[in-house]
Amino acid sequence: MKHAIDRRTLLAAGAAAAAGSAWGAAAEPAPVTLLNVSYDPTRELYKAYNPVFAADWKRKTGQTVTFEQSHGGSAKQSLSVLNGLQADVVTLGISSDIDILASQGRLLPENWRTRLPVESTPYTSTIVFLVRAGNPKKIRTWADILQPGVQIITPNPKTSSGGRWNYIAAYLQALKAPGGSDASAREFIRKLYQAVPVLDSGARGSTTTFVQRGQGDILLAWENEAYLAIDEVGPGKVEIVAPPVSVLAEPPVAWIDRVTERKGTTQVARAYLKGLYTERGQQLIGENYYRPRGVKAQEKFGARFPKIPLLNVKDYGGWAKLQPEHFGEGAVFDQLYKPGRPG
Repeated sequence: MKHAIDRRTLLAAGAAAAAGSAWGAAAEPAPVTLLNVSYDPTRELYKAYNPVFAADWKRKTGQTVTFEQSHGGSAKQSLSVLNGLQADVVTLGISSDIDILASQGRLLPENWRTRLPVESTPYTSTIVFLVRAGNPKKIRTWADILQPGVQIITPNPKTSSGGRWNYIAAYLQALKAPGGSDASAREFIRKLYQAVPVLDSGARGSTTTFVQRGQGDILLAWENEAYLAIDEVGPGKVEIVAPPVSVLAEPPVAWIDRVTERKGTTQVARAYLKGLYTERGQQLIGENYYRPRGVKAQEKFGARFPKIPLLNVKDYGGWAKLQPEHFGEGAVFDQLYKPGRPG
């Protein structure tokens, strides 16, 4: 009898152990991979942020999350997602590139801006001038960039959000200038692009053209990209000139519901983007030369950024108006940009 009882006890214990093992396996969250489809100059930011978020998420949930990053011109990235690239999140350079995913692709709700703070823009930036060391062309103002003989490097606004912000900054400052009008602003844009020898598809490509290939006298650049360029080449080769007025650039972020619901990654994708608003996220944003939203990060990094009056596109109809008006097929940019023709 004793042996029978022992045997039954052992069998019960084995069954309990097996059940416990099965329960433990079920409780262990399956690892996931998030694809972040982003625009050109965010490589360094998300390279720093991703492992920080992954460690925090693992600590809180026990789940392992890994990341895949895709970078390129913002409009091209948006088109890739629209055409089927399975992005869990998009961190693009301009709101209209996410709007198209909602309106045409039905990949996320059209009220996507309301799902995260500050209209889903966890950081801001602006457009500055990057010039050769010593500023040999004496470029200080927007008017200075149109001096005879000055070559301007800027990406294609049809494919690059940086290119669109550059264009809009130039257009709006001309519109706001004394005696400015739509006609004079368009003429400023026409002359500007006649001085552009090559239109790269993205902001990082234009930085490479200017910094590494040595083309051009001035690069119209994202502020963070200009700082990164100086970090890359070292002091004494290029320098930043803050224009007297520029534009408030607000790069937006969103999770792509159609993808995350299918993959079961909505919770982690949402947390990933919310993490950008945390104190640690804002710290990394400031360290990578974006202008943070958080008060503590602003206090820490605010002195780094020049105090430039910044024009807000919302005061000019926002991107819902500016995008089709200036960058649609046959719109203002297509009418003004005539490559290969004299200015």
